[in-house]
Amino acid sequence: MQNRILRVACVQLLQKPTLTETHAHIRELVGSIPDGAADLIMLPEMWNGPYDAKRFPDFAEPEGGPSWQFLSALAKEKRVYLCGGSIAERDGERVYNTAYVFDPDGNQISRHRKMHLFDIDVSGGQRFFESETLSAGNRATVFSTPFCEIGLCICYDFRFPELARLMTNRGAEVILVPAAFNLTTGPAHWEILFRSRAIDNQVYTVGVAPARDPNASYQSWGHSIVCSPWGDVLTQADERETVFVAALDLERVRTVRRELPLLAHRRTDLYRLEWTE
Repeated sequence: MQNRILRVACVQLLQKPTLTETHAHIRELVGSIPDGAADLIMLPEMWNGPYDAKRFPDFAEPEGGPSWQFLSALAKEKRVYLCGGSIAERDGERVYNTAYVFDPDGNQISRHRKMHLFDIDVSGGQRFFESETLSAGNRATVFSTPFCEIGLCICYDFRFPELARLMTNRGAEVILVPAAFNLTTGPAHWEILFRSRAIDNQVYTVGVAPARDPNASYQSWGHSIVCSPWGDVLTQADERETVFVAALDLERVRTVRRELPLLAHRRTDLYRLEWTE
C-alpha cells in the first residue's frame, strides 16, 4: 500500500504592532520548524493587521503586495507548500478576506476569498459585522498537491456544511481553515465544528487561529486543531502562541470511506449539490 503522509505545521501566532515586525516574527516561528519536518505550513486568519472590521481597509494589500511577496519567498525558502492564512486584500474599491497558497517554488497555486461574511449580534456576547467593510468571494476552492486534493475555506465559511461537501465532492481529502473564533463562539462551537465536518465528509480538518492577545479589541479563541476522518481530535493547542506539526495519514481517508461508505450512500437521485464556477 502506498504510504501517503502529509505533515502539516500549524503556526498559531501572536501578531506584532507593525507589519514588518509581524513578518519577522512569522519568519522566526517558521524557522523553528526543522527543515524537512513539514510538507505544508499553515498560518491563521487575518494576521496582517488587527481583527477589526472597521480597520480592514486600512491595512488591505493588493495581490502581489508586501505580504504576498513575503509568503511567496517564505514558501520558496522552506521548500514547502504554504497556506498563508488570510490577509485583507484590496482589489480596486473592494476589500476581501483572502487566503493565498504557494508551492515550494514560491508560485501562487490557489486563492480563496471568504465567501460567507461574519455578521453576528449575539445577545450577551459579541457584535461583529464584516460586511461593513468586506466584500464576499464567490468561488469554492480546492487545489492539487502531490499528496492529495486539498479544500480551503476561511472561518465562518466552515459553518456551512454545503461548502465542505462541495469541496469533498471535488476530491478534497483535507480541508484547511484559517480562522479566528472568539470567546463566545470558540468554546461553544470550535471543536464540534471541526469534528463534525471531518465526520460528515470523512476528511482531515485543520483549523489554525491567531494566538490570544489580551490587549486586542478582538479576543481570539486560539485552540488550533487537527481532526481525523473518523472525527478524532489528533491535536489541539490552547490559546497561547505555538507551532506544532501533525502527520496526516491519507490512507486513513480511504480506509474510513471504504469501511463506512457514507459518501457512496448518498441519494443523488433525490438530492445533489452543484459546483458553480
